Amino acid sequence: MTDIEKPTNFIQQVITADLEAGRIKEVVTRFPPEPNGYLHIGHAKSICLNFGLAEQFGGTCNLRFDDTNPDKEDDEYVQAIIEDVRWLGFDWGGEPRFASDYFGQLYTWAQQLVTDGKAYICELNAEQMREYRGTLTEVGKNSPFRERPAAESLELLEQMKIGAIDEGTMTLRAKIDMNSPNINMRDPVIYRIKKVPHHRTGDEWNIYPAYDFAHGQEDAIEGVTHSVCTLEFAANRPLYEWFTSNLPLPSIPRQYEFGRLNLNYTMTSKRKLKQLVDEGHVDGWNDPRMPTISGLRRRGVTAASVREFCDSLAVAKTDGIVDVAQFEHFIREDLNNNANRAMCVLNPLKITLNNYPEDQQEMLVAPGHPNRDDLPARELPFTRELYIDRNDFNEDTTLSRKKFKRLVIGEYVRLRSGYVIRADEVIKDAAGEIVELICSYIPGTVGQDPPEGVRPRGVIHWVSATNSIDCDLYLYEKLFTVAAPDAGEGSFIDHLNPDSLQVVKQCKAELGLAAATAGQHFQFEREGYYCVDAKHSSADKLVFNRTIALR
Repeated sequence: MTDIEKPTNFIQQVITADLEAGRIKEVVTRFPPEPNGYLHIGHAKSICLNFGLAEQFGGTCNLRFDDTNPDKEDDEYVQAIIEDVRWLGFDWGGEPRFASDYFGQLYTWAQQLVTDGKAYICELNAEQMREYRGTLTEVGKNSPFRERPAAESLELLEQMKIGAIDEGTMTLRAKIDMNSPNINMRDPVIYRIKKVPHHRTGDEWNIYPAYDFAHGQEDAIEGVTHSVCTLEFAANRPLYEWFTSNLPLPSIPRQYEFGRLNLNYTMTSKRKLKQLVDEGHVDGWNDPRMPTISGLRRRGVTAASVREFCDSLAVAKTDGIVDVAQFEHFIREDLNNNANRAMCVLNPLKITLNNYPEDQQEMLVAPGHPNRDDLPARELPFTRELYIDRNDFNEDTTLSRKKFKRLVIGEYVRLRSGYVIRADEVIKDAAGEIVELICSYIPGTVGQDPPEGVRPRGVIHWVSATNSIDCDLYLYEKLFTVAAPDAGEGSFIDHLNPDSLQVVKQCKAELGLAAATAGQHFQFEREGYYCVDAKHSSADKLVFNRTIALR
């Protein structure tokens, strides 16, 4: 991204001004996920923005886990997030960072606030605290413990730390302003008791810092110059700045907010995505119907298309909803340019070429990609018995060529990258179902025009019946039936699409796909874009996920 390639957004303008004025020497950003779930497409915009800004201005971007809530966090999520960010193509240099790396320093700073008379131990319970906090239209009132002597608060804070105080009975609160119009400034909680093992520090701590207290101080420790977050944190900025101005920090970071990414037909609440997983509505966090980065990857969406999509979005100070079709455009464009071509018959109908030798096989050559000479050509075994798609044949010989450009009795089609054939006879079973077509091939028509008088209706795909592979296809559609599944009455669960997954078994694919590996992308000609599914594929049978249909 350069200034020439696209207009600068407001954060780029701020950074440019800070560098030109000498307020900073090097740009340092950060991406700070909480490891309480898998990342989703909304996070991808933040990842691309923060790492992209650092790259554009020759700075660095830290990957930092805000792991301050141990009862919801897990190392599984940490490892998944690391994999997702790397898959997107970004490097944070060195090891990831963690809020838990700074627990000792944060505790020291909390003690400093108490010593300075800017924090106190409060014994109001959660319900009482809500009552004292007030509302958007009514100011709060001071806690009866607000003027507790600093020495007493320090002693109680230490007792909380060593586990001598029960959960829910005490908190450490900042002493700011219970009359503030911003509820976040009404003596917010800095530390709360949680006697829960932490996935990194174990049982070392019995108290954990609140996100609002930890976040700005973590930025300061790491020398973050521009702390970029989504718009819902705008009301938290005065608190962020109160902490950074009331503590002896090594640097003073600044927070900037931008509009988050909201896609229609998509859910991006980690809590609700977790509900889908926990209740078994989807096949885990990486279900290809999920908007998680791991789900998109498993579905076959490329990292390049995610980055291109995110870079196309406005970085603005307002939220908005993006049509999922915009995302799909970038997915199709990237796969169209880069996916190898292959043929797969979803609904096989056997044809026998009665004038082709029974024991003969020849290897026809097809391009790996119609516009990519750098991708190797592929070989297609051509045999007497073939499969075409059942939808590519119709018994109605009165259909015009314009309405049906495929095979009918007595007429011709070209097999893609192969011969021209003619349908001669239909064979049906006792129930009247078509089970086979008897056809004839026209010699000398591979890559050549057919003889005069032979006019193929169209081009259809095919595979050898005796030299192909069996595979299953998982056809995915939108997970929700409405554009805003979380709006209106009822639960978002009510809007789950019962047809979001269709499994098509016993498909027939060209032989070369036997060597396909997990995650490899293909355009199945005339069908859509697919990739090999690592979870369901086996040595005996490949499973392909449909990434997206053709236009």
